Amino acid sequence: VDAKLIHISTDYIFDGKNGPYSEDARPNQINYYGRTKLASENEIKIGGIRFAILRTNVLYGVGKNVKSNFALWLYQKLSNGENIKVVTDQIGNPTYVDDLAFAILKVVEFDKEGIYNVGGRDFVDRYTFAVRFAEIFEFDKNLITPVKTSELNQIAPRPLKSGLITLKAEAELGLKPYGVEDGIREFKLNLQSENGV
Repeated sequence: VDAKLIHISTDYIFDGKNGPYSEDARPNQINYYGRTKLASENEIKIGGIRFAILRTNVLYGVGKNVKSNFALWLYQKLSNGENIKVVTDQIGNPTYVDDLAFAILKVVEFDKEGIYNVGGRDFVDRYTFAVRFAEIFEFDKNLITPVKTSELNQIAPRPLKSGLITLKAEAELGLKPYGVEDGIREFKLNLQSENGV
């Protein structure tokens, strides 16, 4: 069978010291999730099969039975008027799920192999994203408290200055990634459609 494996990976294979990262940047994972993702990438590379690895970060979107994500968490908390803490020192380029779906389809359509980064157009910290999210949804942005990652006492370390350079996917797959503004607006439209609002 001349099948090809398409594997979804993450920016968590990097330590977040020198981001954003290109496809050929040297991995240096700092937590268990990153180690398992890098291990899976390495097994695929030596497996003797055709493959495409798509790395993404801060993936968000809506859908039936979808796993929670940063944008859905923001919506749930802010729509209920709950106070939240959001970090100012974790930087990435949040990826609207439609961009990842587009890239997967184009990898299949164009029969591409290798590694592709798929991320949003804009590089922002989580707090900036959350404030813009609140503004677009007309939630009270004063519910959002800016904090440093170190204040959250998270068990697993997080890459701070991360994100993925998407020039290869743009050139070879025709990816035109959403930015923060248009990504959140599209998320809002799809959420309203999903909820029948």
